[in-house]
Amino acid sequence: MTSHPIQYAAPLYAYLNRHPELDITVFFCTDISLRGARDPGFGRSVAWDVDLLAGYTAVFLGERAKTRSKAGFWSLVCPELAREIKKNRFDVVWIHGQQFAAYVFAFALAKLRGIPVMTRADSHMGLVRPWLRREVRNSVLALQYRFIERFLAVGRANHDYYRALGVPEQRIFHVPFSVDNERFMRASALTEAERAEVRAGMGVFDERPILLFASKLLPRKHPDDLLHAAAMLKAQGHTFHVAIAGSGVLSAELQRLAAELQLGNVSFVGFMNQSQLPRLYAASDVFVLSAENEPWGLIVNEAMCAGLPVVVGAGMGCVPDLVREGVNGFTCVAGNPKSLAMALGALVGDAALRRRMGNESRRLISEWSYEEGLQGILAAVRGLATGAGRGARA
Repeated sequence: MTSHPIQYAAPLYAYLNRHPELDITVFFCTDISLRGARDPGFGRSVAWDVDLLAGYTAVFLGERAKTRSKAGFWSLVCPELAREIKKNRFDVVWIHGQQFAAYVFAFALAKLRGIPVMTRADSHMGLVRPWLRREVRNSVLALQYRFIERFLAVGRANHDYYRALGVPEQRIFHVPFSVDNERFMRASALTEAERAEVRAGMGVFDERPILLFASKLLPRKHPDDLLHAAAMLKAQGHTFHVAIAGSGVLSAELQRLAAELQLGNVSFVGFMNQSQLPRLYAASDVFVLSAENEPWGLIVNEAMCAGLPVVVGAGMGCVPDLVREGVNGFTCVAGNPKSLAMALGALVGDAALRRRMGNESRRLISEWSYEEGLQGILAAVRGLATGAGRGARA
């Protein structure tokens, strides 16, 4: 049970569904990512340009799936799910947290019918929430978690979050937050001519390193940190280029800031769809995301697939698993451009270091894939499933 087809999750469902023990049906509340609708974070209409439905059974819940939008808790209410749960003999119901009423409804339906429940979300203890909201939320979740059979931890920080809320170790299974590694590695393998063409499109006609920021242009992502850090590095005599990919509420402000800082070495490439991103990574030299209050940061996975060193906010959920300080990148203090400039300083002037760290990124991410997720799912559902036939129906 999930909100809408998501570019990161769809290939995982297909991968899982190819295993003979698993039969995956995914219920979607809305088709918003297929028809295209305004995404508040990007500040524009978004429809992903990769196949999000291939390889598994996809069911959109009711005619309203064509008109529902994803907003607050009550924006996704899907009574149609009751009929689907009743008519199918599912062995396991898999929900993705408690963000929407439909997820809580799916949990309740499963419990009423005696079906085991798995949950997978990306919360961790480092996320900042108002004190009262955090305490109430954690109390409610700790109660609900007593009735959930399996917890699919996306990483170490998420695992520790479940433990902090009282979940026993034996109910937590490692299902890492992954992207389609194979697709990103393959699509980012450019020839020298192709790489030069993409770089030329960003106004770079030599081999100066390109520092890439790619995400929603939101205050908590701190894209302005990179511009301020660039000004510091430029004053130190470093030669490089900055590429800002994405859109959002800070778009105009960032362009004004680049002009005020008189950088002259910044390209704003705008929103990039899924099929375009691997080429952008391959044309760049360092990936930067000095975000805070970030549950994970799957775009870091993508950049690592392309063999880039990464410089990211120290509090991001992916850091304990994917970022080895001084090995495949560095961490920085989000909102502190000086910290970011110090992290980037070693990389902008050392091509050999960038290559070495980039190779480590690709090595590390190759072991953080859908295959590890499959093994985690199999371990979680074995012993829960009671149905016959092909295997566990989730």
